[in-house]
Amino acid sequence: MRNIGFETMPYSSGILLSSSSLNLKEATNWWSDVNESPVWQDRIFHILAVLYGIVSVIAVIQLVRIQLRVPEYGWTTQKVFHFLNFLVNGVRALVFVFRRDAQNMQPEILQHILLDIPSLAFFTTYALLVLFWAEIYYQARAVSTDGLRPSFFTINAVVYVVQIALWLVLWWKPVQVMVIVSKMFFAGVSLFAALGFLLYGGRLFLMLQRFPVESKGRRKKLQEVGYVTTICFTCFLVRCIMMCFDAFDDAADLDVLDHPILNFIYYLLVEILPSTLVLFILRKLPPKRGITQYHQIQ
Repeated sequence: MRNIGFETMPYSSGILLSSSSLNLKEATNWWSDVNESPVWQDRIFHILAVLYGIVSVIAVIQLVRIQLRVPEYGWTTQKVFHFLNFLVNGVRALVFVFRRDAQNMQPEILQHILLDIPSLAFFTTYALLVLFWAEIYYQARAVSTDGLRPSFFTINAVVYVVQIALWLVLWWKPVQVMVIVSKMFFAGVSLFAALGFLLYGGRLFLMLQRFPVESKGRRKKLQEVGYVTTICFTCFLVRCIMMCFDAFDDAADLDVLDHPILNFIYYLLVEILPSTLVLFILRKLPPKRGITQYHQIQ
């Protein structure tokens, strides 16, 4: 009996290994079949276009609601934030609708510009939210905020100027090294944004925690800041990590047609889902009168 048991064990293990190998091979084949199928590529890109379109519509509806609620105010920070969300997601939706045509654009630098501009605008949109929180934090501590907006515009100007310079160099000398430098630069920008949310979102959260428990709206504001900080920090950190892989690993390249599944996962995690959650969390309309933390863009 003992000998029979020992003899059958390798046989059973072999069956399990063969079954696991077969399942892995089938999964790999499925991934490859979808990636290489023009039909599935178009389907996935069009699904992304629809999702971006939905987020864009949500943002513009919220913008209209805010304008109807406080028509006496001009372009406030809140209005600009929703307008930029509408713009970024709308442009991204159009890019994915015409994704195949965009891939065939010549010269090749136009492809990079078309795919990179929405990402830069996404950075600006959520950097505006960091600015908003920084202003609230410093005003609550009776610290001057005069330098915050110039810093915001300077940082964005530097990011755009450097990116435009990289595009020009890539146009002049389209070598792989410059593509890597461009992607690593954007990985650095994403990391900078993640740290900005961690710094000012964390500071604002800790400050709100010190408010008296009976303070009106304290708990809700704590949840709002905590959720948005976590979502945005995670989103930009994932983006930073993914851009590093994208720069050095062809299997992680996002700027090609034959990686539709990777594109779907990436854009869902770093743009669509975070934008949807943040718009939902920040859906509350501003009060009509007595606004103390409703900033107007000068």
